[in-house]
This record gives sequence, C-alpha cells and structure tokens, in this order.
Amino acid sequence: MQNSIPNLSSILGRQVLIGVGGGIAAYKICELVSALAKAGAEVRVILTGSAQQFITPLTFATLSRHPAFTDQDFWQPTHGRPLHIQLGEWAEVLVIAPLTAQTLGKLAHGLADNLLTNTVLASTCPVLLAPAMNRKMWQQIAVQRNWQQVLTDPRFHGIAPRVGMLACDVPNQLPDQDLNSWQQVAGRMAEPEQIRAQVESLLHTQGQRDLTNYHLLLSAGGTREYFDPVRFIGNPSTGKMGIALATAAVHRGARVTFVHGPIHPELMATLPPVAAVAITSAAEMHQTMLQHFAQANIIIMAAAVADVRPQDCHTEKLPKRSLPSSLALEPIPDIVAELGKLKQPHQKLIGFAAQTGNILAPALRKLEEKQLDAIVANPIDQPQAGFGSETNQAIFLDRQGRNWEINRCSKLQLAHHLFDFLSSLS
Repeated sequence: MQNSIPNLSSILGRQVLIGVGGGIAAYKICELVSALAKAGAEVRVILTGSAQQFITPLTFATLSRHPAFTDQDFWQPTHGRPLHIQLGEWAEVLVIAPLTAQTLGKLAHGLADNLLTNTVLASTCPVLLAPAMNRKMWQQIAVQRNWQQVLTDPRFHGIAPRVGMLACDVPNQLPDQDLNSWQQVAGRMAEPEQIRAQVESLLHTQGQRDLTNYHLLLSAGGTREYFDPVRFIGNPSTGKMGIALATAAVHRGARVTFVHGPIHPELMATLPPVAAVAITSAAEMHQTMLQHFAQANIIIMAAAVADVRPQDCHTEKLPKRSLPSSLALEPIPDIVAELGKLKQPHQKLIGFAAQTGNILAPALRKLEEKQLDAIVANPIDQPQAGFGSETNQAIFLDRQGRNWEINRCSKLQLAHHLFDFLSSLS
C-alpha cells in the first residue's frame, strides 16, 4: 500500500496566536513572529500592559502584517463578538513568551484580568509556555509550584528556561559551596528557533503526547575512523535529521537517549532535554547502543556509521611524505544487524538507508536481512535532501508492505511523519 504525503509546509496558513509578557526577552519574540510570518503562518500578537514597557505594538504589527492587540482593545466596546472570544476560537496554537511569574500565577489558578489571560480561558487549543526570569525568581518555591501545577493540564506545554547569561548579568554557571566546581542555573528564555520548532510540532500533533511512557534510543551524526591523530575516514553527516527526530519525540512525550557522533555545538544547542551520549568511532557507537538497548521501546538508527576502518591507527601524526599510497581497511561489525538479532517482541527497530539512484531495492533488502520493523529510504542525491540540508524526503517501508512516500519537507516534519507511520506498526 502506497501513501504519498504532499509537500506542504506544516506552518503555511496555520493560525498562531502569540502572547508577549513583560520581560526583556520580549525583543526575541520579534524574531519568532517574523520567522512564522515569513513561513506563511497567520500570526496575531497580544501584548500585556507590562510588555509594552519593553516593546511596542507597532513593532509586532509590522512583523506580523496584522494589528497587535493590547488591553486597550480589550476594554473597548465591541459591535460584534468579544475580542478574547474571537481570538481564542481563532488560534490553533497559543504561545506565551516570555512568560512572567505574574502570568504564570494567573494561569495556574485560572485567573483572568486582561486580554491575554481571558483569551487563554476562551480557547481550547494547545498552549506553549516559555518562561524567562532571574534565576532566583525562577527557583522560588511558589513559582516552581505554579509551573508544575499548570503543566498538569494537558493543554499546556512547557519549554523551560535554558542556561545562559541573563539581562541582570547573572552568569550561566555559579560556583557551588566548595568553590571548586560549578553548577548550571536556568532563567534564560528558550531561543526563538526552539520555540518555533515546538510550535511546528504542536500544529502537527494538535498537542497529543502519544509517545508518553516510551523510551527512544536514537543514534545520529557520523562516525570517524582515524588512522592517525588528525586524519580519519568519515562522511558528511551533520546530525540534523537525528536532532529533528529527538526533538519530535520529546515534543510527543518520549524519553530520549541520544547517541551521537561529532555534531557542531550550535546544532547541539537546539536539542530539547535528552540524555546525550557523545561518541566518535563506530566501535564506541556499537558499545553505547548495546549498553542502552534493553531499556528502549523504540530504537532508531539514524546515524551514518562507517562500514570500514583503517587496519592500523598511528599514535603520532604521519608526516606528509610518510602517508601510505594505499590504505588497508577492515570491515566494521554491523550494529543494526546485531540489534536486529537481540530485538525483543516489545521493541521496534527502525533503520535508515541513505541511497542514490534506486533507493527502494537496497532498503527492502536491508529491512529483511537486518530484521528491522521499518526502514527510511533516503535519497541523498536529490536536491535539498540528505546530508547537511534543512529539508529532506524519504519513503517509509515496513514488514507488512506499507509504503509511504514523503515529499520534501522540513526534517522536523519528516520526523513527525515517521512517528505517525510507526504508531500503527503491528
């Protein structure tokens, strides 16, 4: 059975309402509003009274191409339906960022005394909360109690503050009591790119957390097989597809163990909270995947693992004149094939097949020979697909003969399509 997923942006034409709270991080929401609008979303913005002390409605009206709303609009007489009712019913996703302690407290107790909080109560869509405040404020017992309370409502999704320099000049790390080690502290609002990714996820899932109680073991990135301290056999994998899979899984409620080869720090900074394990070689990947395999329900081998390695690895850098004219190679044990033999009935094992030309035949062979439950056939010779690209395309195959063709889309969207496909595996 073949099912073709159309090449449509997951944001195009979608209705996103953004509530801006009173904090210096409000300036970062300009980037979020602009990015969503440029991607084709319909964006509306509500500013609280305190938010207007930091940024103007005109700024958001210009970036969103629509009027931005304030409490002044809320208290004006209407000639139709009340504004908060209209906005609450219009929104597919409601984002509140930066979320202040004041607004958090109102949400936790169901209070509404301004346009934003009344709109929340008048809506039924998923609500994404992105707090930002001084670390001492964030760590207050009352604030943490309100945060945990509001997240018990399945409508509310949190993207907790990150570690980083704050506007009050608090560093991203503080010395602990012995002054010889450092502890991380949070308070900095998540970056606009991270908020946008979760908006994209919420638009796809409509806020459902269908991977709650699942443990995903995911490999990502490439491996490096050194033959001296500075030279290696590798591949162009950046880890972007793996990060997209981890992000989608976390947004859907999964616990993720992320085993990855070398990935640029800027990319790693976009990861949501996961248990990340860094490796370099295929042997390290092999050992780590086996170590975590038994605890996982879903295992996805998205890493580009080397097939061969140099027979000899020199401990010192070889002079250019001493480089061999040919390099003796040896095969590397097949990680996914071994996992296929170890797989238990409650586990699902998914592989990737990065191919050129005819991608189906090799993927089907790999699906059968390695005892996979499903495979992603990935055409790396197509424009804007495969290694290093922001978009991807694929064909999903399973052992029941299902065949889903996914046209080019963002890697995060492809990841969500894969989890949709896996949800019906028998």
